[in-house]
Amino acid sequence: MSATAEKIAPLPGDIRLMKGQHPIVSLTAYTTPMAAAMDAHCDFVLVGDSVGMVLHGLPSTLGVTMEMMILHGKAVARGLTKAMMVVDMPFGSYEESPQQAFRNAARLMAETGAAAVKLEGGRTMAETIGFLVKRGVPVMAHIGLTPQSINTLGGYKVQGRAEQAEAILADAKAVAEAGAFSVVLEKIPQKLADRITAEVAVPTIGIGASAGCDGQILVVDDMLGLFTAFKPKFVKRYANLGDEMQVALAAYAEDVRARRFPGSEHVFADQAPQKDAKK
Repeated sequence: MSATAEKIAPLPGDIRLMKGQHPIVSLTAYTTPMAAAMDAHCDFVLVGDSVGMVLHGLPSTLGVTMEMMILHGKAVARGLTKAMMVVDMPFGSYEESPQQAFRNAARLMAETGAAAVKLEGGRTMAETIGFLVKRGVPVMAHIGLTPQSINTLGGYKVQGRAEQAEAILADAKAVAEAGAFSVVLEKIPQKLADRITAEVAVPTIGIGASAGCDGQILVVDDMLGLFTAFKPKFVKRYANLGDEMQVALAAYAEDVRARRFPGSEHVFADQAPQKDAKK
């Protein structure tokens, strides 16, 4: 491809081939403007079920529905031309059986235009991942801290320390062998993340894992400082837009109460101004 050629959105197979080549860049998005802003910078964009907490005020991701994921998936798709879109499968949409997972994954892809879906779980989901892949559904796996399982994990704790390490490694190998084209590693020790990255054939996407992963992902509202209810240790704030927003909102309120806004430049005259006559 020439330096001036238009970038074409990668496909799951292209993401898989990026392992060991150069770091894969990804972020979450839930709206058209945000997707458009990150489109030129990301290899793939994830429509994450974190939308439930970030935009809908839910206490966890467990209340997110298929309808919500489809709504936000459609919005994100309108903002992307260069990055690949992946959509999260919400809690309860795939755990019952491979057949249930296929029906819902097919619906997500058909209605949003997503190139792939992401689902949580390791060895327990290997059969489902294989079932989907064999039927044309590319799958991004997600192991380690799996937010949809916080009630059984006991909260948002680091996973894979001490005796847990071998189990997490086995999860990574199982999803890769089942056909996942990549695997998200969330909130696991750095040494374990590096070992998994070295031992599995598909790209690892880290979030609270290691700089040695094949790629990285963050919730965009976290890294921009828009979501401030809490800040995980693994988040780096690249901006503090939430603070700037509060300053702007306060200034607007003060201007309205002082009748400084709207000014003369923001209102309309009784008659439209006449255009200059042609000479």
